[in-house]
Amino acid sequence: MTRELLIEADGGSRGNPGPAAGGAVVIDPASGEVLAEVGVWVGVATNNVAEYSGMLAGVRRALELDPDAQLTIRMDSKLVVEQMMGRWKIKHPAMAELAAEARQVLSGTPVRFEWVPRLQNSRADACANQAMDARASFSR
Repeated sequence: MTRELLIEADGGSRGNPGPAAGGAVVIDPASGEVLAEVGVWVGVATNNVAEYSGMLAGVRRALELDPDAQLTIRMDSKLVVEQMMGRWKIKHPAMAELAAEARQVLSGTPVRFEWVPRLQNSRADACANQAMDARASFSR
């Protein structure tokens, strides 16, 4: 049976553009156990680029844990969720590049995207803020 992994991903910038980072938490949905936390320092970027960066970091970490996993990706960025599901166009060049990279990384992986309200995404938000504060990426 294929294992399911849940990725909660977020990103933010202080200013838009401004210092930016993404964050993600990989969770075993059966037990609720947090399997990994990642933060990715992006540098100066928009909040949307940071959102994509957090999602990508979470996907990569989840696939390191289990390359055959089925992924559910939850984000409070309606823009990223809708773009990754192919319902909204991607006009920004940096976001188009990140979306193409995400599609390549996710190629062959069963994946579902879900939008969640911001308050339900606090763990990923905390990882993004930690990377922003430290101006450094981390993985644990």
